[in-house]
Amino acid sequence: MDLSQTLMELEQHLLSQPTRRDAEEISHLLADDFIEFGASGSVWTKADVVEQLPHQPFSQRTISEFTAKQLSDNTALVTYRCHNIAIGQRSPANSLRSSIWRRQDEQWQMVFHQGTFIHPR
Repeated sequence: MDLSQTLMELEQHLLSQPTRRDAEEISHLLADDFIEFGASGSVWTKADVVEQLPHQPFSQRTISEFTAKQLSDNTALVTYRCHNIAIGQRSPANSLRSSIWRRQDEQWQMVFHQGTFIHPR
């Protein structure tokens, strides 16, 4: 499997309901030094995400325009559009996303993530 496909699958895994409900799986996918700049303007650490994500309302999302750029042998940047497909969503539903993934001991973990809402025109 190539790098782009591997990282796309990991991003999709993190967006899935079973993963978002499983603190242990979330902990496995996020690096200990993980940080997120959320679309809401909040800053999240790994501990914040592991503690709070399983209790957040689930919203099904899809990914488009996915790209992966290898930054070094063990790091990669991914960017994509994330589409919230929930009906009746009141806030902006789509966002631009970027993540930095780091491979350690043959396992990829997310080190950084940022979401930016795309406001409807």
